[in-house]
Amino acid sequence: QVQLVESGGGLVQAGGSLRLSCAASGSIFSLNAMGWYRQVPEKQRELVATITSGGATNYADSVKGRFTISRDNAKKTVYLQMNNLKPEDTAVYYCNADIITYYAGSASRRQHWGQGTRVTVSS
Repeated sequence: QVQLVESGGGLVQAGGSLRLSCAASGSIFSLNAMGWYRQVPEKQRELVATITSGGATNYADSVKGRFTISRDNAKKTVYLQMNNLKPEDTAVYYCNADIITYYAGSASRRQHWGQGTRVTVSS
């Protein structure tokens, strides 16, 4: 059983900062790429940022220069530092991880999602 637990969302004024965290737990054989996505009502979930196990990062154009993704492999945790927040950043943010589990001699690889944490930026 694998779980991704997010924390750090909340209400902040435009120009402010928040830091999201997502910790993976359970029977993890290999924790590969991790990332953050966001979704607003009636729109598709969109990529915010990803980071490989080696530390290579990728960002959506809309957050480049404002958001920073990082990870602590020992803690199986990924972070999203969000600075200079804008009202259009308001969304539910979801953590994603590419995880390999190993059970009874068989490996299984799939994407896992957290439950989401709400970020609201007021103007």
